[in-house]
Amino acid sequence: MGSSGRSERARRWRRAACLVASWCVSAAAWPQAPTHPSLNAQLLVAARNGDVAAVERALSQGAAPNSRNRLGKSALVLACEKGNAALAAALQRAGADVNLASLDGVTPLIACSYGGHAAIARELLRAGARTDPIDRMHKSALVYAAAQGHAPVVALLLDAGMAIDALDEHQLTPLMWAAGQGQAEVVKLLLQRGARTDLRDDRGLSALDIARQQSHADVVALLAR
Repeated sequence: MGSSGRSERARRWRRAACLVASWCVSAAAWPQAPTHPSLNAQLLVAARNGDVAAVERALSQGAAPNSRNRLGKSALVLACEKGNAALAAALQRAGADVNLASLDGVTPLIACSYGGHAAIARELLRAGARTDPIDRMHKSALVYAAAQGHAPVVALLLDAGMAIDALDEHQLTPLMWAAGQGQAEVVKLLLQRGARTDLRDDRGLSALDIARQQSHADVVALLAR
């Protein structure tokens, strides 16, 4: 394999490590409903700051629970990114849409799956959060949880019916993502749940091949059994 091939693989996995680098938080408000525009902006600022009392105050005064900022992130998405369970619960009680995605396609479930916030993910699923959406990177909640090493969230999503061997646009499975990122605990969980090890991505690589390329010895040991 030439140096250009190795460089391309390295670039690919560097990108994978920063899958949601664009998830920066903007304080500026998404164009609001004609009523209470300033309250909607206050709600977003309070959500960004994790101020549950201020969020509840804005909601009680008429702020729209589904207000969004310039990136299209709702207050609930901001709460899920931060792992603020109390804030997420307050917004859900006020009627926040558990499936409202940002402009990048990030839903509340995707946001908390990336961050490993299992308690919030559980409540979102109970409230009807869909598991099928993918974001603009063509990644699902399960892929993010697997790649980031969040085994409890992976287990929740599998229990909710997400396909363990679902393929992304490059024919990568959650197992391959976990293997490539050296997430041994998730790899072990996926194997226990019956993830296939014979599948190959669009480069012809299996999860074992990917783990070997990335020098994740502990993951290689699990997959080579």
